Amino acid sequence: MRWWAVVEILEDILKAGSRSAGEVEVYLVEGRSVSAELKRTVVSKSIGSRHVSLSIRTITSGRIGTSSTSNPADWRRCLEAAVASGKLATPQAWNGLPDPGPLGGVDLSYDPALDPQPAAARQMLEAMVEGASRHPVQVTAGSASMSVGSVTLVNSNGVRYSRNQSLVSASLEAIRENSTGYEFDTSCSCDFDPALIGERAGFLAASSVNGKDIPTGTYDVILSPLAAAQLISAVLVPALSGRNVHAGRSRLAGSLGMQVADTAISVYDDPLLPRGLGSTRWDAEGIPTRKIPFIQDGILGKFAYDLKTAYRYGAESTGSAVHSGSDGLPAIGHHNLVIEGPETDLMDEPGLYVQDVVGAHTANPLSGDFSVELTNPFRVRAGAYESPVRKAMLSGNVFDLLFRTTGLGRDRRTIGSLIIPSIRLKDQHIIGV
Repeated sequence: MRWWAVVEILEDILKAGSRSAGEVEVYLVEGRSVSAELKRTVVSKSIGSRHVSLSIRTITSGRIGTSSTSNPADWRRCLEAAVASGKLATPQAWNGLPDPGPLGGVDLSYDPALDPQPAAARQMLEAMVEGASRHPVQVTAGSASMSVGSVTLVNSNGVRYSRNQSLVSASLEAIRENSTGYEFDTSCSCDFDPALIGERAGFLAASSVNGKDIPTGTYDVILSPLAAAQLISAVLVPALSGRNVHAGRSRLAGSLGMQVADTAISVYDDPLLPRGLGSTRWDAEGIPTRKIPFIQDGILGKFAYDLKTAYRYGAESTGSAVHSGSDGLPAIGHHNLVIEGPETDLMDEPGLYVQDVVGAHTANPLSGDFSVELTNPFRVRAGAYESPVRKAMLSGNVFDLLFRTTGLGRDRRTIGSLIIPSIRLKDQHIIGV
C-alpha cells in the first residue's frame, strides 16, 4: 500500500471509531518477504510474498473490544466487530490510552540496505550446504528468509508512531547415520555467515555418532544458549509477568527485593538495544520503552506490566506490551530480554555440554519443575568436545538452576527474543537412558 493511502485509512478509522467508542487504537503491520527451502541439497521452494495485518482496539467505559483483518480495505467491518466485542466485554479499571510524546530517532532493528530477493535467499542456502559439506554428513533440510516492513500505531489521543523493521533468518539440518545436527541464526541484517550455520550443523551430526551411555548421577552441565533459552522461556519469562504475579501464577510473587538468583546473574529487557530483533522506542500500546532491570545481581526488582494490567492493579506500565498472534490484542511480553553476568570459558573443566533440549514446553511454569531429553550432549574437557553421549535426560527446577550457576559463556547470541550465553550449572541430576 502507498503511504498516503495508509495514512488516509488510519485517519478514517479513528474518525469513525470516535463516533462509536470512547477511545480507538489502530495497529498496522505490513511488509514483504522472500523465503526458500531445501530438500536435501536442492532448492525445493522459493516464495516471495507481501503481508499486512490491521488490528483495531476500542475502549468505552473500561470495556475493551478488539478485531483484526488482513485486508485494510475491510476496516469498516473490522471496526464494527471491535465495537461489538467491546459491548460484550467485562468492564475494568481504565485510565486511558497514552498521549503522544517525542519518540523519534533512527530505526533500531532495521537495515535499509536489505532487499529481499529470491537469489539472495538461494545464495544463503548454497553457503549453508557448502559449510555442511566440510563434514561427512547429508543435508536433510534447510531454510532461509528475508523480510522488510513497517509497524504503525495510531490512537484517538493523537499518537502517530511508525518504525521500519527487517529480519534475516537461516537454518539447516544434517544427518549422519542415526545422529542429527541442527543450527540456525537470525538478525535484522545479513551480518552472519550462512556457511558457519551449515558447518555447525554438520559438526553436531558427525560428532554425535557412536555416542556412549552415561551413568545416572550428578554432573556439572553446560547449557548452550539454545538449551538455556528453552528452559528460561518456559518458566522464568512468564514468572516475570505482572498479570501472572497478581493472578497467583508466578513463583516470584511476593519476592520483590529478594534474592532469586545467583549474585552473578542479571536479567533485563533492553528495548533500545541497537540491532536487537525486538528493539523499539514504543511498545504495542504507544508507551515509551526503557530498560527494565527485572533481576539485578540476583535481586528481583521489577515485574512487567501493560496498560490493562497496570490499571487493574494500581501499577504503572513498564512499556512491555507486545503484539503476538492475530487477535489484535496487546499482551505483556518483552523486547530483548538479556541474561548477563561475568563471562568465562565454560568448557575448561570437565562437564556435560548440552546443545538443545526436547520437552521444555512441558515444564511447570508455576513450580519450575522440568524433565527434558538432551539433544547432542557431549562430555567436554580442557576446552574441547571429548566424546558424544548417546541419550540422557536432565531433570530439576528452573528457579533452583538460577542459584546453581558457576559461570556464563562468551558465546552470547539471540534466541528468539532472548539474548543469552551458555550457562554452566553445578550438581545437576542426569538420567542415563
